[in-house]
Amino acid sequence: MSTATTIATLLSRIRDKRARIGVIGLGYVGLPLASEFARAGFDVTGFDVDQTKVAEINAGRSYIPDVPQHELAESVNAGRLRATTDMAKLAEMDVADICVPTPLRKTKDPDLSYVVKALEGVAASLRTGQLVILESTTYPGTTDEVALPMLEARGFKADRDFFLAFSPERVDPGNPTYLTKNIPKVVGGYGPASTEAATLLYAQVVSTVVPVSSTRVAEMVKLLENTFRAVNIGMVNELAQMCHKLDIDVWEVIEAAKTKPFGFMPFYPGPGLGGHCIPIDPYYLSWKARQSGFECRFIELAGQVNSSMPDYVVERIGDALNGARKAINGSRVHLFGIAYKKDVGDMRESPALDILELLTRKGAVVSYSDPWVSSFTHGGHALQAVSEADALRKAPDCIVICTDHSSFNWKAVVDSGVPVVDTRNALKGFTAPNIVRLSGRVTAAAAAAV
Repeated sequence: MSTATTIATLLSRIRDKRARIGVIGLGYVGLPLASEFARAGFDVTGFDVDQTKVAEINAGRSYIPDVPQHELAESVNAGRLRATTDMAKLAEMDVADICVPTPLRKTKDPDLSYVVKALEGVAASLRTGQLVILESTTYPGTTDEVALPMLEARGFKADRDFFLAFSPERVDPGNPTYLTKNIPKVVGGYGPASTEAATLLYAQVVSTVVPVSSTRVAEMVKLLENTFRAVNIGMVNELAQMCHKLDIDVWEVIEAAKTKPFGFMPFYPGPGLGGHCIPIDPYYLSWKARQSGFECRFIELAGQVNSSMPDYVVERIGDALNGARKAINGSRVHLFGIAYKKDVGDMRESPALDILELLTRKGAVVSYSDPWVSSFTHGGHALQAVSEADALRKAPDCIVICTDHSSFNWKAVVDSGVPVVDTRNALKGFTAPNIVRLSGRVTAAAAAAV
């Protein structure tokens, strides 16, 4: 079969929604994508090694807040969506879309083991006319240097016998405005036919598709987006520490600065970076740069600043307790929020976990409240969430706002009189002696707590 015939057949199947789509990895990226394809009328099979996720999907139950339960159940009941752990079924797919995690090793080097495992499954059943897309965030060159050799090992040629592309995921968990359908999708193919096929596929479910010239460009786009955020957050985190030394409220500075209608974009300090992308992606970029003999000093410095923020927060906790004539050792410290961001249950790379660990090492007795995380295991110990009301009733020695969930009653927190270290500016508008902000003077917290 000629290349022209092969691509024409695939394009026809995509246009008519006869293409069978396989999504590998059913987490915050994969499940919303699979759901959108199914809602658009495609026949979709989700692949995951987690039998619990597979069972939940097949029962029509969503475990991802961004995928409404009724939408998932409708697609499953209509027979357009199902899940499996059987990678051999990839042979039945016209499209294999890889959405697996890409974490860092302890050495801050890329860990592509999940991607490689997924590619092994795809390669084992690869057939003529299939489209393989990698969405997992990774360094520039991964598609060409890792995916391509594995997929061509049996004699198939990319952009001729099968089609290969990279399209970076752009997911913001918990964002009610920007979802899979209305976030522009960048697509870079290994060749023109691959770009055409992937562009047409995403155009069926995404409002705007942005083709670029290569897989490397598409890979770099994602890293630029998140490195831009990481560097600017690092700058404002350093500014917060500077403002503390200068007795200036950094939040007031930012609010005033953002009134400038041009040349300024506000970023906000916090307890550290969380989530799967922003704390990790810059290290993928700097690692790849080092392979080419280039040192990303600016990016790595921002990483050092951001990773130091949990230590800085613990210093502020120490200041608050010292003001109440107490030591961290033996004090009861209660964390409000353990998830990495507001109104989600995602704990990946959450700075609250680092704060918990640092406090525990210093002898604090740590508890937490989080309406999105009922329990978790950390350092071999199982922790259960305490209700907000119970936490305030027990009057801990210090409260730390790590995540500013909408459901928290901030007035009750302030009125408790307990020293409160606010890392998120959640208490904006409140004035009380027990509030200890991320930067600025430690007010008379002692007077309120003693």
